[in-house]
Amino acid sequence: MQVTDILEQHNNLFFLVLCLLIIAGISSCGDLSQEESQQVNDALKDSLTSSTETWDMDMEIMEDGQKKVRIWGSYAATYANDDQKETRIKGPVTVHVFDSVGTVKTKVFSNRAVYKPEDTIFELFGDVQVETRDNRHLDSEYLEWNQSSNNISTPKFVIIKTPTDSIAGTGFEGDTDLVDYTIKEPKGRVTVD
Repeated sequence: MQVTDILEQHNNLFFLVLCLLIIAGISSCGDLSQEESQQVNDALKDSLTSSTETWDMDMEIMEDGQKKVRIWGSYAATYANDDQKETRIKGPVTVHVFDSVGTVKTKVFSNRAVYKPEDTIFELFGDVQVETRDNRHLDSEYLEWNQSSNNISTPKFVIIKTPTDSIAGTGFEGDTDLVDYTIKEPKGRVTVD
């Protein structure tokens, strides 16, 4: 018998043993208990997050075929897993809110924003400015807008300016038109006619 024949038989034997080990390994994986299988699946779900990136983002939110919101930002990243989905937008961020006839009723500007579509909530951060078509203006460093209820709120300091007066304070809740609102801790002078 030649050396090449011995090596060939040795390689064949090695290949056969390797295949048997692989088959045994695969078949033993099937013997996981139902609880162990669930733990493996849960661990995989936690680690499975999809993401997309967009530069020069321009997004419209429609409801019943009608444009409700339009958002612009320099960059957006959307992260999604089984538990949540959110879009993080870097600014400058501009948001236009439309009325029922498609006219812009409110404009919002900020440094960055987070949109959570399942909850229909926008969080706006850094130099937040709200301007309405009735010349009402709000400034704050943070604002949360619940699109479903059309309410905005912040626990932070706010300044509201209207054509007739201005008021400042900490803690704000109101509508996007800045007509009906409450400031929890008002500060400054108020003139009442």
